[in-house]
Amino acid sequence: QVQLVESGGGLVQAGGSLRLSCAASGRILSINHMGWYRQTPGKQRELVAIVSSGGITTYADSVKDRFTISRDNAKNTVYLQMNGLKPEDTAVYYCNAVLRPFYSPDPRVYWGQGTQVTVSS
Repeated sequence: QVQLVESGGGLVQAGGSLRLSCAASGRILSINHMGWYRQTPGKQRELVAIVSSGGITTYADSVKDRFTISRDNAKNTVYLQMNGLKPEDTAVYYCNAVLRPFYSPDPRVYWGQGTQVTVSS
């Protein structure tokens, strides 16, 4: 069974940094893009950043120049380095991956369980 396991969330003061990690495990044939989304109470989940299998990155305007997404294909892991954190970055961050498990002819979407990031002012 394919799972996405996140780590690295926590509490940090404004201006600080955190690094999130997400590892995909299970019998995986290939991974297309991997990324991070975030959600606050009462709001829709929003894209933070994604990275394609070829390393092409896309960021939300609100995090450009502060966050950096990267991936280690050998480890099926995606990272999100968050610098210059602001109180408005407070949210539950979810890892996302579009991948093909060995038992499926088509790619499927998977989500992590979410990790809380809280930025104090």
